[in-house]
Amino acid sequence: MSEILLKVDNLKKHFPIHGGFFHQHVGNVYAVDGINFEVEKGETIGIVGESGCGKSTLGKTLLMLHKPTDGRVLFEGVNLGLLSKKELRLKRKDIQIIFQDPYESLDTRMTVGTILSEPYQIHGIGTPKERLKWAEELLEKVGLPPSSIDRFPHEFSGGQRQRIGIARAIALKPKLILCDEPVSALDVSVQSQILNLLIELQKELELTYLFIAHDLAVVKHISDRIAVMYLGKIVEFTDADTLYQKALHPYTQALIKSIPQPDPKLRAELLALEGEVPSPIFPPSGCHFHTRCPYATQLCKSKVPPLAPAPGTKGDKHLVSCHYAGEVG
Repeated sequence: MSEILLKVDNLKKHFPIHGGFFHQHVGNVYAVDGINFEVEKGETIGIVGESGCGKSTLGKTLLMLHKPTDGRVLFEGVNLGLLSKKELRLKRKDIQIIFQDPYESLDTRMTVGTILSEPYQIHGIGTPKERLKWAEELLEKVGLPPSSIDRFPHEFSGGQRQRIGIARAIALKPKLILCDEPVSALDVSVQSQILNLLIELQKELELTYLFIAHDLAVVKHISDRIAVMYLGKIVEFTDADTLYQKALHPYTQALIKSIPQPDPKLRAELLALEGEVPSPIFPPSGCHFHTRCPYATQLCKSKVPPLAPAPGTKGDKHLVSCHYAGEVG
C-alpha cells in the first residue's frame, strides 16, 4: 500500500483587495479556490496551466509561504497551518523549494560554499568545517567541481546556478521538494540536463516532487501524475500517459494540441479557444472555462462541475471537472 506524504484538502487562497478613501475591503483575488489532491511518497506530481492560473500561488501556499484562506495541508498527517513558527521551521527541513530564476534565487554577495552551508547553520547542524565538507559533496552530487566552493554565483552560467539551487534544496535531505518552474528560465539544451539530474536525485535520495510548469512537454518527461489548473481550480487530474493519450477536458485538449511538433506532417489541428482568460477577481459563474469553451451549454454557465471520476473509469485514477467529459474533443 502506497504511503501518502502530502494531502491537500479544499485549499483556498484569496488575496483581499482594498480600495476607497477608508481602504475598505472591496473584493478578492481568487488565486486558489478549492484544491484537493494527495501525493504519494516517491512520486512526481506535475501541476500545469497557463500563466495566472494559480499554480505558483498553490505551491507557495502548500509551503505556508502564503497563509491559506481556508482548507488544510497535511504533511505526514500534520496540519502545517496549525504549526507555530518554530514548529514550521523544523518541518521545513523536510520540505524544500527550487525556485524558477537561478539568477534571483542566489545571494550574489555570498560564495557558493556559504550558500550551501547556510541550511546547516540555520538548523544548527555540524561545525563550520563539516558544513564546508558537506557543501563540496553537494556540488559533486549535482555535477559541479568541489573547487567551485569559493566562487560567486555571477561566475556561473544559468544551468550551473540552477544546479547550485538544487544542491541547496537537497542539503537537509528533504522528503518533498517543490520545483517552481525550475527550467523555464534556461536554454532548451540545458533544460533536459536539469530534468535528468532531478530524476537521478529522486531515485538516489528517494525524493518526492511537486513540479510546477506551463510547458506540458517538460511536465510529461518527469511526472507520474499531472494536475491541470485553470483559474484557481484543478480541471483534470490523471497519470501522465493517460492525460496525453486521452485528455477529457476541453482545456487540457487545447493545451496538448498547442504543443509544437517538430515534424510538420504531425502537426495537430488547433482547438480554438475564444476570448481571454477571465479575471480571478470576477471568475465566471458555473464552469470557469465556459467563456472560452467551444462546447459550452447553459448547464456549463449555471452549474459548477465537480472534479469527479471520468465516465467509464474505475476508482479515482482519472478525475475531470466537466459536465460532458468524454463526449467532446
